[in-house]
Amino acid sequence: MTPEQIQLVKDSWAQVVPIADKAAELFYDKLFELDPEVRPLFKGNMQEQGQKLMATLNIAVNSIDKLDTLTPVLAQMGKRHLDYGVKNEHYDTVGSALIWTLEQGLQENFTNDVKSAWLETYSLVAGTMKSAAAEA
Repeated sequence: MTPEQIQLVKDSWAQVVPIADKAAELFYDKLFELDPEVRPLFKGNMQEQGQKLMATLNIAVNSIDKLDTLTPVLAQMGKRHLDYGVKNEHYDTVGSALIWTLEQGLQENFTNDVKSAWLETYSLVAGTMKSAAAEA
């Protein structure tokens, strides 16, 4: 990722943080709309799940320029997600739901450059998690 992309992700994420609860709700609604079969993978309180999602995204965004510390965390998450029943194809659906959610939350601030930066970020995150799951 370029320094400009990293900054776009960080700046746009700062705009999402104040609406984190709503963003999480939008994300899961869209995820379940795109693939209703993933709903059983999520057990328990969805508001708490949303808070965990937002906290995880916050860590990823804040560490995106420190891949040496982020990569092991993502690898562990990938292995855990394998235990939860997450399959490779789920990552594509999650990516689509994430990009859609960011577009809804950022509205006119979701420019093509911001979208490209997030796509690159998600590709890095998902790729690292999938690789770790494959090795497990």
